[in-house]
Amino acid sequence: MAKAAGKQSGENDLASIRERIDAVDKQIQSLINERARFAQQVGISKGEMASAVDYYRPEREAEVLRAVLDRNEGPLRDEEMLRLFREIMSACLAQQEPLKIGFLGPEGTFTQTAVYKHFGHSVRGLPFSTIDEVFQEVECGAADFGVVPIENSTEGTVNHTLDMFITSPLKVGGEIELRIEQHLLANLGSLDDIERICAHEQSLAQCRGWLREYLPHVELIGVSSNAAGARRARDEKGTAAVGGEAAAEVYDLKIMVNNIEDQSDNSTRFLVIGRKLLAPSGDDKTTVLVSTSGTAKGAGVLHSLLQPLAAHGVSMSRIESRPSRRKNWDYVFFIDVDGHADESPLVEALAELKKNSSLFRIVGAYPKAVL
Repeated sequence: MAKAAGKQSGENDLASIRERIDAVDKQIQSLINERARFAQQVGISKGEMASAVDYYRPEREAEVLRAVLDRNEGPLRDEEMLRLFREIMSACLAQQEPLKIGFLGPEGTFTQTAVYKHFGHSVRGLPFSTIDEVFQEVECGAADFGVVPIENSTEGTVNHTLDMFITSPLKVGGEIELRIEQHLLANLGSLDDIERICAHEQSLAQCRGWLREYLPHVELIGVSSNAAGARRARDEKGTAAVGGEAAAEVYDLKIMVNNIEDQSDNSTRFLVIGRKLLAPSGDDKTTVLVSTSGTAKGAGVLHSLLQPLAAHGVSMSRIESRPSRRKNWDYVFFIDVDGHADESPLVEALAELKKNSSLFRIVGAYPKAVL
């Protein structure tokens, strides 16, 4: 009898909890719709529900997401809470017309995953076959923003992306850091059935140790993208691919082995490119392109060029050199520094740096990646 009573009491408690969950769900839904109505009012204030790009403010979004992190007390992890808020913000922004985001495609690539991480899923993704095309489509307005890879923690800089900024008027409007998990994909019975593996050269390089140990006799074929490799794995007998979960889903492949990347912290950084410089967000990064005077030569030239940054206490997080395309053996430098180009002490440091440069351009001032 006591056991039956205890069971009944437990069932009543469970029913009570479910009722409270239902009430919370109702409240959440009501608040999301209220937020969406406020978003509509922002759009209307710009004139007859302007398109999303007219009132999308990346710097404001970064402030909101940082506040989400500061408020989060669990039990949901920071990453999960950020993902939920990104999707709410994405859906609210897309009520009239979704943002159009060009990316280095095709579908199923890590770049597409980076698009969704930064913008949420309520955008219209536009896959392009080359980095050049992404830049061109954003420049002409066919895409509102673009997403392109810039560096991998294992394999280094994507030089072609840097080179595009030498001649392009586009600005960096954000950065995305994505943990890269490489999986072995195929629709085969076992590893012994694999005759060849098709993947992008960078992905093959990121997994070279694992491939050498477990599949030393398999032919490795570099292709234009992991998605292209996944298509071949879907269509060709004996072919496997390397890629992420998105590629497995898009091309209906099984994950034969998880996480075959050699470095457990393997990550890629992507840049968001747009047509405007952004206002400060409170925690920013600035990228500048500079070159020394054509007559300046010898040891210490670069040190002299960068001295204003040290003098004003500005931290430099990255520097890369690329051929300037103006003449042989002439180089430009891409420099990432902490702070926004319109705020002190960076504004003063950049003014001095500009005086000592034959070429100076602010490539972007944008919020640092939020997780």
